[in-house]
Amino acid sequence: MPVSAAAVKQVHLAAHFPGVNNTTVWSDPASGSQIDFASFVHLARTAERGLFDFFFLAEGLRLREMKGRIHDLDVAGRPESLTVLSALAAVTAHLGLAATVNSTFNEPYEVARRLATLDHLSGGRAAWNVVTSWDEFTGANFRRGGYLAEADRYNRAREFLTTARELWDSWRDGDVVADRGTGEFLARGDAGAFAHRGPQFDICGRFNVPRGPQGHPVIIQAGDSPEGREFAARDADVIFSRHGTLEDGRAFYSDVKGRMAKYGRAPSELKIMPAVTYVLGDTAEEAAERAAQIRRAQVSPQTAMVFLEAMWGRDLSGYDPDGPLPDVEPDFGEGVSKGRAQFRGDRRETVRKWRALAAERGLSIRDLVIETTSRQTFVGTRARSPIRSRSSCGPTPPTAPSSSRT
Repeated sequence: MPVSAAAVKQVHLAAHFPGVNNTTVWSDPASGSQIDFASFVHLARTAERGLFDFFFLAEGLRLREMKGRIHDLDVAGRPESLTVLSALAAVTAHLGLAATVNSTFNEPYEVARRLATLDHLSGGRAAWNVVTSWDEFTGANFRRGGYLAEADRYNRAREFLTTARELWDSWRDGDVVADRGTGEFLARGDAGAFAHRGPQFDICGRFNVPRGPQGHPVIIQAGDSPEGREFAARDADVIFSRHGTLEDGRAFYSDVKGRMAKYGRAPSELKIMPAVTYVLGDTAEEAAERAAQIRRAQVSPQTAMVFLEAMWGRDLSGYDPDGPLPDVEPDFGEGVSKGRAQFRGDRRETVRKWRALAAERGLSIRDLVIETTSRQTFVGTRARSPIRSRSSCGPTPPTAPSSSRT
């Protein structure tokens, strides 16, 4: 039966260059460098040949650590995203270039300037994944320090984006005349003039980057909290989703899209892009074996203990990562969760589920962390429908999509 034109929808794809958490197996010789520009060029050009919509870079503002030890599988020295994407603009022609830029520990003028610059250099291909930081662990790197409660950080993010848009709109199309004959450069004398007064920002002056080809970059949101979903419904063009089951995906879709009408937006104005990871093999058995090997490489004994100590809120150095869960009860004080965003929510309930799962299946500490943090969405062969493989027994470390689609 032929498919009607009305039933056909455009599929959108994004390629993600990992490297800010333990899901990157940097020690594998096949992984190449996580820092050299050639690695970024290789993936970006591959994505462009594959007709992907955009190339996405996540970013963290502090190396993760526990008790002063840097996580052994994290990538140290990852270059700053907007700098990398500006360089990639010169070696790609059609690929969108999306950078994660933090709205908690940056200022609107500088971020708006850098994104407008990327939009000019790329011919209108810039995108901004607006993220927030709420933990004092990251805040210690900055003069302001401390941390913001979830509602406060999204209040800042909303005004941050509003301010950036005012800066971009301080220039109009056609403001730059650059007439060599008359010596006239600007069409109006107040081009770039702005003034913003608000609870978060009180700035005025002249924005010094003319309007980019897009006017505004594409806005992306990755938060899954109620505040993050509200932010996306009001302001974003794209929202990333980590939900991997049909039931969870439908609930997320209905919730986010249902929030948009009060902002005068149609549901079609926001694209939902769920995270997808995949492991391929020549046979289903080979793919499954490779997937298991990758998961063990992503969760070393040290990584497993770091994750468990953060969840338990205790020093567990006396326990064997290949042994059973600790018999000691967790400390559910606030201190640990302030610096570990992946532990938002009911940690007591998560620990209860973990104990039940470990007892039922006889899992060691490391095996449990592997099981509960799995992000392998598709495992199979190129020729067949892949085998689905995802666990929903506990929180997953905050990572960005490897590839995405609507």
